[in-house]
Amino acid sequence: MGKTPAPGAAPCILPPPPRERGVSHRGHFLAALILAAAIAAPAAAADGPVTLETRPGVTLTSYFMPRAGASAVLLLLTGGSGSIGLRDGVPTSLNFLVRSRDHFAAAGFSVFILGRPSDRADLDPAYRIGADHLEDLRRVVAHLRHQTGLPVWLVGTSRGTISATAAAIALGDEQAGIVLTSSVTAYRIPGAVPTQNLGAVRLPVLVLHHERDACRACSPHELGWIMDGLSRAPVKRRLVVSGGEGPSGDACEALHWHGYIGMEAEAVRLITDWIKAPAGPP
Repeated sequence: MGKTPAPGAAPCILPPPPRERGVSHRGHFLAALILAAAIAAPAAAADGPVTLETRPGVTLTSYFMPRAGASAVLLLLTGGSGSIGLRDGVPTSLNFLVRSRDHFAAAGFSVFILGRPSDRADLDPAYRIGADHLEDLRRVVAHLRHQTGLPVWLVGTSRGTISATAAAIALGDEQAGIVLTSSVTAYRIPGAVPTQNLGAVRLPVLVLHHERDACRACSPHELGWIMDGLSRAPVKRRLVVSGGEGPSGDACEALHWHGYIGMEAEAVRLITDWIKAPAGPP
């Protein structure tokens, strides 16, 4: 028997075996299905790091959680420096999207958490709207679509919303839609969501924000600029949430309202329910 495919490897397609005397085509077909399932099952169940070459000489190590029967792949884009804190092959970042990854997977999605490219230590705002970052995203989206045959949704948080918006503009319908959580709204920041060409976004967009987000770069009171700019999005929805408990640390960090502390499961449920059936305001 061949080696078990690594996560993200191309699916094994078995050719039809020759018919043997006394054995029906149906018997061969069933045997092939069983063998194919046995080969594919370990790969579908394995979570782990995936390294891709996205530009000449540049690799990008991310974390993939494939799920059998998934309806789509969620490409999670973290904020801050873009680090997902891989240690012993597991992401340890406290970022909202990273620490909530199991909730996303449990909702019936495969999950891909984007890491940092090998040539970059910090995904600052200006870099996130640049050609290199967009090429990385293009390559990752293409890889996921090819390997899974599923639509890919981009889900960004904080600085990750700069990336998701820029990708929606540059990649168009290569992705299925975007979700922006704790969006960067301050015009002084390069690539802030309202400053991008939102009129070029022609994908479904969900904008989620905590009403008590006190990060000065990500004000819930400035979301109107985003919604007004999305003039050509076929579906758009703004959800401002409350709830959670125990905020701590800097108001722009992951364990404050900015990171949906204490309400991770509810925030993920709102996101995944909307992705399954995108709709505008009632």
